[in-house]
Amino acid sequence: MSPIQGQLLPSNGARMHSPERYSGIRLRCPQCSRNLIEERRCRDCGFLLEEDNGIILALSPERLAYYARFITDYEYIRAAEGRGSHDESYYLALPYKDTTGHNSGQWRIRARSYDYLIRRVFNPVGQGEAILDLGAGNCWLSFQLALRGYKPVAVDLLVNPQDGLGAAMHYHHHLNGSIPRFQAELNRLPFQNEQFDAVIFNASFHYSEDYETTLREALRCLKPKGLVVICDTPWYSREEYGRQMVVERYSHFQHRFCTASDSVESLEFLTDERLRNLEEALSIHWTGHHPRYGWRWVMRPWIARLRKRREPSRFCIYVARKDAY
Repeated sequence: MSPIQGQLLPSNGARMHSPERYSGIRLRCPQCSRNLIEERRCRDCGFLLEEDNGIILALSPERLAYYARFITDYEYIRAAEGRGSHDESYYLALPYKDTTGHNSGQWRIRARSYDYLIRRVFNPVGQGEAILDLGAGNCWLSFQLALRGYKPVAVDLLVNPQDGLGAAMHYHHHLNGSIPRFQAELNRLPFQNEQFDAVIFNASFHYSEDYETTLREALRCLKPKGLVVICDTPWYSREEYGRQMVVERYSHFQHRFCTASDSVESLEFLTDERLRNLEEALSIHWTGHHPRYGWRWVMRPWIARLRKRREPSRFCIYVARKDAY
């Protein structure tokens, strides 16, 4: 393979200086799937991978228009919920502390999931493994992985500087380099085949519109024997409980934010049946991991029954390994 494969070039075809953060990342056109060798404008369809404040924009105009309302609604709701901060210390403290105090309960869950992930799923000390962080948000997980010696690549639809990929600016001067970031959708990733050691959906898999398509795309990007990890996506024992949650969630959003945030039909949750269907369709096998979130978390289903409410969501970590052929 050419040492310049995957470098980004200006649209006139002259070679642009490729930042160190993109070294070794082999790109492909997210519009027509052609591998990009030395250029950033696709020779087949003309799509241009532009860069804005260090973020590679890998959404075609048509797909950006498709997600426009979702992005607008989601950013509005996240801001209203108190996500993000103008203080760098907020980002550096994640996931162990929410310095704003707005979402401390959720971050306690994220912290315990992350600790378990590092202890039981990933090597506690990264050895240069490439990790694709899908649905990276403000890049806190990518930052933590980079500190441990991994080579993370962050992907998200949001690019704003409070809660999207732009927030990574708070991390870069604490690292030897910067985190590669791509605005892209889960089902059309701008990466060539088999180049990541692991792919993780961290509190993001439930935003998929088609679980099988999303996982198939993730597996395509994985090296043989690589891991795909689903972390902190809501799980329910029965489909009806998950659907009831979705109705309640949309109603809550409509009442509080004047939008149901349902312009994109995300699947929202997992069940054992959904997981089995994915195993059969993709020839994979899930291993379930169950981090401990404390006694109050354990008591939630019992309290719900006493109050005659629906089953609350649970969180697990699901891990599958790609076949080695």
